[in-house]
Amino acid sequence: MNPVTIHYLNIFLGAGAIILQILSVIALALLFFRPRENKFLGFIDKHYLTLGFLVSLFSALFSLVYSEIIGFLPCVLCWYQRVFLFPLPFIFGSAIWHKDRKIVKYTLPLIAVGLVIAIYQNFFYYFGSGSSLPCDASGVSCYQQLISEFGGYISIPMLALSSFLGLLALVLVAHFYKKED
Repeated sequence: MNPVTIHYLNIFLGAGAIILQILSVIALALLFFRPRENKFLGFIDKHYLTLGFLVSLFSALFSLVYSEIIGFLPCVLCWYQRVFLFPLPFIFGSAIWHKDRKIVKYTLPLIAVGLVIAIYQNFFYYFGSGSSLPCDASGVSCYQQLISEFGGYISIPMLALSSFLGLLALVLVAHFYKKED
């Protein structure tokens, strides 16, 4: 891919990640500090399987686009996150197919472990020293800053964190939000 196309892809995904972060924080804040009825949470609760499928599918697909088409090799921590991300589109897709809304107990552990790895990776990416991560700059590393958009805020680790945070918000809203009858 040519560098201009990659730049526009990075901006598109970065903007999407920022929007997903904002919506996730709003959803979690409303979930825990909400009035009893909320249209936003009701929408998420009603469509969480489709939303979860789309977020996990696009996250997995663009992860593969970056590594297989653009040629940005994933570091060790990115691979660990992929282990927990790649099954999610299949779980959400099967749940949509079978109209099974009770998949929280299957998806939540995958999302939680992926989120913890993403938080760890982001902490050391933005605040730690380069030698602290298992993916230091001597090999394939996220310290190479292959993506740096919006003043350096958006990076490959931040994209992963945004995906897992969005998925966590969807699953928590679907599990804990109960409408009053």
